[in-house]
Amino acid sequence: MMSIYADGIRSLQYGLQDPASPVQEGIINFHHDLMALLVFVVVFVGVMLGRILHYFDSSKNTKANNVVHGTVIEIVWTIVPALVLMVIAVPSFTLLYAVDEVVEPSVTVKVIGHQWYWSYEYSDIGEGFEYDSYMVTEEDLNEGELRLLEVDNRVVLPVETHVRFIVTSADVLHSFAVPAFGIKIDACPGRLNEVSTYVKRPGVFYGQCSELCGINHGFMPIGIEVVGMEEYLRWVEENGEA
Repeated sequence: MMSIYADGIRSLQYGLQDPASPVQEGIINFHHDLMALLVFVVVFVGVMLGRILHYFDSSKNTKANNVVHGTVIEIVWTIVPALVLMVIAVPSFTLLYAVDEVVEPSVTVKVIGHQWYWSYEYSDIGEGFEYDSYMVTEEDLNEGELRLLEVDNRVVLPVETHVRFIVTSADVLHSFAVPAFGIKIDACPGRLNEVSTYVKRPGVFYGQCSELCGINHGFMPIGIEVVGMEEYLRWVEENGEA
């Protein structure tokens, strides 16, 4: 199997991980656009506050006998923020619906959260198979493997294929989250949640449980290996026979 550590969390990382799915690309683009707008708003409000502090300083206005009214500006600063929110809402709702959209999947993986490891089931392939995935302890890591992120059995998925995750829990609340895919969904006991993804490039991608689920919450990482279709079918055949 592949040993390319494509999207692990880096020490002192600043910024978001490189996207591997269209949804995560949309999330990052929306984040950047929103940050540009926020910078403009912060600078504008800062300039206005600076002007107020300068022109209405108590040393220059010892008596509060002047009340400044500006009907036009009051209308403007009420309407403009409302319009800005409407502009933000359009891409926001578009992205929200894109995240929830479930395309007819080619591969379905059932994810079960446990205290404190993950189980994966491939039930739509032949007779199906399942396995558990535990974090590799620090003393068992090989050179180049990532501490607290490497697992003994990764999820294997084909590249450029619609994949559906059905997520649940066997005990307490967990959360299945893979930042590079732009997915994060709760694993609830007695409930099945689903989320879809379409991975655009091969590699190894990491996630973690994002719900406080107990003492070993920080020690149940998610490892996903995305490979070509031929290698994926070979892996399925090997595990189906095992």
